[in-house]
Amino acid sequence: MEQFDLVVVGAGYYGLGAAKQYHVTHPDDSLAIFDVNASVGGVWSNERIYPCLRSNNLLGTYEYPDFPMTTKRFGVKTGEYIPGEVMHEYLEAYAREFGIDQHLRLSTKVISAEHKPDGGWLLEIHSTEDEQKTLTQVFTKRLIIATGMLSEPFMPHIQGQEQYDKPLFHSKDFQKYRDTISSAKCVTVFGGTKSGWDAVYAYAAHGVEVDWIIRRHGPVWMSPSYVTPFKVWIEKLVNIRWLHWFAPCIWGQDSGYHGIKSFWHSTTIGRAVTKAFWNILAQDVITIMKFDSHPELKKLKPTSSAMHTGTAFGILNYETDFYEPIRNGTVRIHEKDLSHLSKGRVHLDDEKGTILKSDAFIAVTGWKSFSPLKFLPEGIDRRIGLPYVLNDSDKDCSPDEGLAGQTALIERADQVIQERFPSLKTPMKFNPNYKRLTETKAFKMNASDLSPRTPLMLYHFMVPGTAEFLRTKDLAFTGYSTNFSNGTCAHIQGLWISAFFDGKLARDPGSAVASEVDGDEMVNGKSMKLEEVHWQTILHNRFGKWRYPKDTGSRSPDFIFEAVPFMDMMMADLGLVVHRKKGWFKEMTEPYGPEDYATINEEFGARFV
Repeated sequence: MEQFDLVVVGAGYYGLGAAKQYHVTHPDDSLAIFDVNASVGGVWSNERIYPCLRSNNLLGTYEYPDFPMTTKRFGVKTGEYIPGEVMHEYLEAYAREFGIDQHLRLSTKVISAEHKPDGGWLLEIHSTEDEQKTLTQVFTKRLIIATGMLSEPFMPHIQGQEQYDKPLFHSKDFQKYRDTISSAKCVTVFGGTKSGWDAVYAYAAHGVEVDWIIRRHGPVWMSPSYVTPFKVWIEKLVNIRWLHWFAPCIWGQDSGYHGIKSFWHSTTIGRAVTKAFWNILAQDVITIMKFDSHPELKKLKPTSSAMHTGTAFGILNYETDFYEPIRNGTVRIHEKDLSHLSKGRVHLDDEKGTILKSDAFIAVTGWKSFSPLKFLPEGIDRRIGLPYVLNDSDKDCSPDEGLAGQTALIERADQVIQERFPSLKTPMKFNPNYKRLTETKAFKMNASDLSPRTPLMLYHFMVPGTAEFLRTKDLAFTGYSTNFSNGTCAHIQGLWISAFFDGKLARDPGSAVASEVDGDEMVNGKSMKLEEVHWQTILHNRFGKWRYPKDTGSRSPDFIFEAVPFMDMMMADLGLVVHRKKGWFKEMTEPYGPEDYATINEEFGARFV
C-alpha cells in the first residue's frame, strides 16, 4: 500500500495552492494530488472550459500572490478578461513552477476516506480510465479536501426526460456537449445564474436560437466591471477597507476601526447611511446595465437585495453585446416554471401550455452542498463539521459530537449577530414568486437530496472545530469559502493549513487540546480554550444565514465585502502583519490585491528564525 505524508483531493485553484504551500514548507514530505479530471484546474480544467468562457476578473486580481499572471508570459493585456484556456495554462504553469506537477495523480477518483484511531486516513481510490473501477487503497498522514463547492452537480430528474431524445446535460458538462453549438438550431437554457448567461451567450453568438427559462423570481445580479459614477473596478472596490465598514461582518475582530464600524451599524444615523450606501450601489448597477431600455431586458432585472447577494453575483464579461440577440429575437426569455419534456419539446407550466421546440436542454440547476467523498466511519461527518441530516439523537449530543446540533449555542450566535448588526434583524424580502426547485412540478428529487442538511461547521472555514480532529491535526478543507479574491485566499489558506498541521499558528485552535496530548506549551502563540473554538466555529458559520440568506451563504461561507476581514483573520492567526499598506490613508482607501501578500511565506518563516 502506498503511503503519503499528505494527500490533496482536488487540483483546482485552491487544491494547487494548498499543495504548493505545503510542498515549499515541507520539501522532503511525500505528496500526492488526486483529481478526477485528466487535467488540472478544477473549473478551469480542459474538461470544463466551455465555449466563450472567461474569468469574471480582469487581469491582475485573479492570480496567486507569488506567481503574477504577466502579459508577456500569458498574453492577456491590462483591462482584459482572462480566457478559460489561459486560466488553464496559468494553473499548469504554476504547478510546474513550484514542482508540484510531479505529484499529480490525475484521472483518479477518491471514493472514501476512513479516519484511523491513531490519526491518518485510509483512502479508497480508482482510476477513471479503468472500466472495471478497481479499488485500491492508499494511506496518508494528513488530508486536504479541495473539491470546493462546484464539483458535484445538482441534477434532478425532469419529468419526461426519457422521451426527450435530445442532448440533456448539466452546465458542468457544457464542454462535453460543445458540438451542440454547431448541430442544434434551437436550444433551451434553464436557469438564470452566471453559467446560464454564459450558455445563452455561447449559443446566440453562434447564431443558435435560445429559449431561456429563468422562472419568475428572476436571475442573478449582473454588473459591468466598472461601477459607481467614479467607474471603480469592482474587484478592487470590494477590497477597499473603508467600504467594508458598511458591510456587516462578524469576523472583523482583527481588522481594526471598531469605533467607526460600530457607529455605522449600531446607531440610527449610521444604519440610515449604510442603507443608503447599499441602495445607491444597487441602483447604480441597475442603471448601468440598462435593464429598463427594452421590454425583454426588464426580465433580467434582479429582484433580490444587492446587500444580501453573495458570489452568485456575475460580471458582464462578454466580447460582444450580450443584449443584441435578445433585442433581435434570437434569444427569447420565459419567466415561467417548467412543466415537463417530450420528444424534442419543452413544456412550460403556464395557462397557455406553451411548447418550445428544443434540440438540446442545458440545466443550470446548481450544485450539491455536500462533499461527493464519503467519510468513514459512519457518522463522522457530524464531528468533522460537514453537512448532515439532523435527527432526534442530535439534540442531546455534546459539541464535540456535532457542532451543528448545538441549539443553545446557535441561538446565542443568532442573538449576538443581530445585536451587533441590528439591520440583519429585518429578514431579506424574497420575491413572492420564488419557489425552490423541489417545489415545482417538473422535477423529481432523490430522498437524499430533499432532506435538509446542516450548514458547514469548520473553524475559520478550514478545519474541524472538535477535539478529535484538533488532537490529530490531520484534516483540512480549502476553497469552501468563496469570494472575489480566490487567488489570494488560496495562497493564504494554503500557508494557514500547513502551519496548522505543524502547530505553528500564533492562534492555534489545536492548543485547546494540546495539554491533553503531551502537556507541551505552544511553540509561539496564544493558547485557546476548546469552548472558544466551538463558539467561533458556530458564530462564523451561522453568520451567512443572516448576511447572505438567498445564496449559498446560508449553507457555506460565501461573501464579497467580507473577504479582506477574512484575510485579516488568517493573517492574525499566522502571526503576520494585518494592515499591510504604507500609511493610514492608503490603508483605508487603497484596494488590497495579490501583491500585498506576495511575501507572506518569507514573513512567516522569519517568525521561527
